[in-house]
Amino acid sequence: MPEFRMIRTTATAAEPPARSPLAAAVTALRRGDPVLIRDAPLNVLALAAELVSDETLQWMRGMSTAVPRIVLTRRRAAALGLAPRQDLTGAVTITVAAEMPAAVIRNLADPAASLGAEPPGFGSEPVIAKSGGLAAVTQAKLAALLPAALVVRVGAAEAALLARRPDLAAIEAAAVFRRYAEDAALTRVAEARVPLNEAENARLIAFRPGDGGVEHLAIVIGAPDPASPVLVRLHSECFTGDLLASLRCDCGDQLRGAIAAIAKAGDGVLLYLAQEGRGIGLVNKLRAYQLQDAGFDTLDANEQLGFDADERVYLPAAEMLRQLGYGTVRLLTNNPEKVAALERYGIRVAERVPHVFPANGHNERYLRTKATRGGHLL
Repeated sequence: MPEFRMIRTTATAAEPPARSPLAAAVTALRRGDPVLIRDAPLNVLALAAELVSDETLQWMRGMSTAVPRIVLTRRRAAALGLAPRQDLTGAVTITVAAEMPAAVIRNLADPAASLGAEPPGFGSEPVIAKSGGLAAVTQAKLAALLPAALVVRVGAAEAALLARRPDLAAIEAAAVFRRYAEDAALTRVAEARVPLNEAENARLIAFRPGDGGVEHLAIVIGAPDPASPVLVRLHSECFTGDLLASLRCDCGDQLRGAIAAIAKAGDGVLLYLAQEGRGIGLVNKLRAYQLQDAGFDTLDANEQLGFDADERVYLPAAEMLRQLGYGTVRLLTNNPEKVAALERYGIRVAERVPHVFPANGHNERYLRTKATRGGHLL
């Protein structure tokens, strides 16, 4: 069996084990290492497309008699003109020609790196991705990478051998798709009093997800009464807006404005959710910004990258509120989807409280797109 020489230093036996197979698979993808996705009889080896090198591509070709294939979301394939736009759900696969270099695969995954370039021609039409390929793309999303993968089928005997290798992460395809159930498996791990500029009587409570991912935070201001509708804001983290006061979005204004509004009301909760860039991650958000500078609006930029317009999940928010003891809320938001999501997950929204801030000269198009295309209310 060909050996895969890890490009970076691998874990040693002395290091603590990963919390779960999913966490190990996500970490491996982010390193640029292969992951075995078991979905008998169609097991696949997968690599994150944006990290494929000529060396790893050659290794994949040597692992199976099957031809490697690129897996793209339908949105990315449609943006490349490789699939119709009638159905943008799921993923498709495309055969990797023998002469195709790794750079072409990386460019197919990353539109920000290939702006203005024509997509390469393919000798075969895209076909619908089966479970293993779709799991590979889903894992790439969980790893905050571009939603594209290089996969190759391996037989049952080869998969059994590969699964015993200590240097290779392996996971069942079904476990990848169960990830959203783990979003609800939150553990309250730490809390402390943290006086804030606009709200001195504040506590921060950290909740760790069951998949070992980044913690979500609850900022509890005052002492909200569980017997009454609690004023709540769901705020997705935004490094550029919250920390750097970026003028490209209104996130910083929304965060500080919500804390001030809750403090003025006397009490309430702000949930600070670990889902940067509408759930695509900081690096991909920067890529989206590059595409916006090239003329795409915020929703089209996400589609060019292969993502849905909004990849956020609000199940963790509902579970945090449940653990805090709050079942009915007054929700500070302009986004009807947040209202619908909380109610879908069992939290009653007694009132939507508008949360609007003026444009600043740099974010007019962004705010207009959210209203006209994203359904946000003014």
